[in-house]
Amino acid sequence: MNLRVAIVGAGPAGIYAGNILNNAVTEQGGEVAIDLYESLPAPYGLIRYGVAPDHPRIKGIVNSLHEMLDAGFIRLIANVEIGRDLSIDELHEHYDAVILATGAIRDAALDIPGIELDGSYGAADFVSWFDGHPDVPRTWPLEAESVAVLGNGNVALDISRILAKHAVDLRSTDVPANVYEGLAASPVTDVHVFGRRGPAEVKFTPIELRELGEVPNVDIVVADEDFAHVDPAQAPNNQVKIMLRTMESWRTRPSTGASRRLHLHFYHQPVEVLGEDGKVAGIRFERTTPLLGEDGVPTGGVVGTGEFRDYDVQAVYRAVGYFGSPLAGAPFDAARGVVSNEAGRVIDEDGSPIHGLYATGWIKRGPVGLIGHTKSDAMETIEHLVADATAGALSAPVVDDPDAVLALLGEREVEYTTWDGWLALDAHERALGEADEFPRERVKVVPRDEQVAHSRSGALAG
Repeated sequence: MNLRVAIVGAGPAGIYAGNILNNAVTEQGGEVAIDLYESLPAPYGLIRYGVAPDHPRIKGIVNSLHEMLDAGFIRLIANVEIGRDLSIDELHEHYDAVILATGAIRDAALDIPGIELDGSYGAADFVSWFDGHPDVPRTWPLEAESVAVLGNGNVALDISRILAKHAVDLRSTDVPANVYEGLAASPVTDVHVFGRRGPAEVKFTPIELRELGEVPNVDIVVADEDFAHVDPAQAPNNQVKIMLRTMESWRTRPSTGASRRLHLHFYHQPVEVLGEDGKVAGIRFERTTPLLGEDGVPTGGVVGTGEFRDYDVQAVYRAVGYFGSPLAGAPFDAARGVVSNEAGRVIDEDGSPIHGLYATGWIKRGPVGLIGHTKSDAMETIEHLVADATAGALSAPVVDDPDAVLALLGEREVEYTTWDGWLALDAHERALGEADEFPRERVKVVPRDEQVAHSRSGALAG
């Protein structure tokens, strides 16, 4: 079995898929050539542009991803947008199969009145800003003293922690200079995190929650009323039990008089963002209560109580989930925000598999699960790809020359970047970190044109 495969998206899902595919084919005595396409000049996707800069433990995943790309069996072709610089049909001409691993980078919608007011933001956009994404504005309007964050997942905790944290405590991270300056000037004093359900139903992880309580000069505030129905002994698993005990400890921890406070609110269903003169001026919630089963035990659901509460805030961030984006040439399920597929095989509107087209990661199953879940997800997709190849269900590429696609990009004057280029950019960012007033691992280069310039000149020099 000899295959040429294109993978679209150089985040964890795409890189894991390439690694698993290489292992699967070589174990059968075959050979596979893999080209990994990325729309940004740098690899790693949400690891580089979707994880808070003060999470070195999670970012350690980059080390294993680096090893996979540095092994040489995957060819990185970055700063190329599929659907603009190359079409999916053109990829089919050059490869036996195409795997879509484009992820989910848009914010899920929250359909309540006032959500469109000035001062209402999506979490994904804010994360992209503080992570130095090259395609978002360099400034962010951090003007609010009191902020509401909607959501009870890890992204909600990330943006709440970054909003509440004093900028000086981020100096040891790879936070870009423009982000540091913006956060340092923020007048915020109170960050309120709201969840529709109770403390036992949060989607946090224990490590994320514990980190929240370790932020210097920030007090954590929780309300006694939110724990009236909570019994850690009845937690569904040990992870929830640990988090409940953590939050219980905060209830009795005395205030330190910190200059900033981070409030955790539960049983709050958002119903309207309140505004004045087109800007956010507050937010209204309906108080909820646990839905009980016939045995009187909470089922995990909630119902409205008819009690409404207003909070004075000047900004609202919704962290209610990510959503995938359509890709020209691939069927898209607009309701779920995924490429239409069955277990990784992309299907047409009649439900029939499109030969040679596959999906993996969040664009396949939606934005659920942790980064590690993309491995098992990719295994399923690759298993089907290899089975199709073995059954002769894949069409051989029309173009035999593996470098023809690079020539095509050159003809179209696409300034694509490579793995050698990334190594050059990586070295440059690390050098900036060493030379910084506060030495650190790296300082990110933010503008796309600067990333491309360093990458392409560094690759040529190498």
